[in-house]
Amino acid sequence: MNTRAFLYMSSVFLLSSAVAFAADSPAGKPAAKPLPWDEVRQLADVMQLVKEQYVEPVDDKTLLKNAIRGMLGNLDPHSDFLDRSAFQDMQDLTSGEYNGIGIDIAEDDDGSIVVVSPIDGSPAAKAGVQAGDQILKVNGTATDGLSLDQASELLRGKLGTPVTLTLLPEDSDKPYTVKLVREEVHVASARGELLEKGYGYLRVSDFGDDTAAGVVKAMRELVKKNGGSLAGLVLDLRNNPGGLLDAAVAVSDVFLDSGVIVTARGRAPDANLSRRATPGDLLDGAPLVVLVNEGTASAAEIVAGALKDNHRALILGTQTFGKGSVQTVIPLPQGDAIKLTTALYYTPSGRSIQAQGITPDVVVEDLQLADAAPDDGGGLKEAELSGHLANSAPGPVTGADAVKAADDLATKDFQLYQALNMLKGLVALLPHRAG
Repeated sequence: MNTRAFLYMSSVFLLSSAVAFAADSPAGKPAAKPLPWDEVRQLADVMQLVKEQYVEPVDDKTLLKNAIRGMLGNLDPHSDFLDRSAFQDMQDLTSGEYNGIGIDIAEDDDGSIVVVSPIDGSPAAKAGVQAGDQILKVNGTATDGLSLDQASELLRGKLGTPVTLTLLPEDSDKPYTVKLVREEVHVASARGELLEKGYGYLRVSDFGDDTAAGVVKAMRELVKKNGGSLAGLVLDLRNNPGGLLDAAVAVSDVFLDSGVIVTARGRAPDANLSRRATPGDLLDGAPLVVLVNEGTASAAEIVAGALKDNHRALILGTQTFGKGSVQTVIPLPQGDAIKLTTALYYTPSGRSIQAQGITPDVVVEDLQLADAAPDDGGGLKEAELSGHLANSAPGPVTGADAVKAADDLATKDFQLYQALNMLKGLVALLPHRAG
């Protein structure tokens, strides 16, 4: 599969071999209303008319599965019918490995298929596909009117086969075309690096089965590279489309000692949950800045909301996507499954972010800064003078190299540059952690 055509958070996979609907209502609750048999007969009548009069023959199984798709697809953008193949694809995706071009897609309010985010290191990311791009065509086939599953099917294919996408950037009326080749995509959902001495950067690209373990491993490697505890950390959740609820809870718990992480409320008793943090903060209370943008969705918003409401992190960037619903994947006896929206989740303060998103504490747009010309009036700096006195403060980057590193980061990733500056400001308030 070449895309994760879903934004879901599943707190549990229901492993029953069949889904049974009890005839008796739970004690104390009124009995369910009987089926509207006139409409049931109408469905049967329509099926018969299609079988008799449609221009081409259609078998009963196809008609019934399409009816199920329509039933679920008209509930909300995230409920869906998954045939055996799509169900297997979804399971493969949460394991972190699959074949494809590496994009997450969603259905916009007007039914358009849009890119939520390209996956780090994927063919789509390397080709410059951006979050918010509308997918107009796949190999010449228009996506207008297609469901997410149908669009995903167009994007799927064998390893090494080409895919041509026609895309319309957000806030633009000029489409562009990009040619990609399907690859085996390995989603390393967590990776870290040192921005400079004492200051770490942790990128989490999605939330799968191995994300929490990857975060812990990356954090330990950062501490080892730093030669000791970090003074602060930037957690990058930009263009993270989400994934598993349990993974989001576990990642939040890495940085929290206590407090509610997330609650969810639905109609079914087992759709209601509350998850709390357990003792143990890998950062040991060091300042934390979380980067978010319009591509931060679903499980990623749970993490941002949990860290914000527990006053554990400063959120920096732009308004997030706003997917606050929980989907439960329910296997069916024939090997298919349904993905059903069963609850809404709430941040620790009790706010639902459904269709609202997380508002950053500090709004910083993703600006593009041009490199300054040598004679732009910036003036000569002390660090550039021959024979200047060195700064005795410890650190791997000093003097002119430090100036260049900061300038490079500002032009390469302005939001990250600002996050690092904000982090340094927070660390300055805790001088015992500096260095």
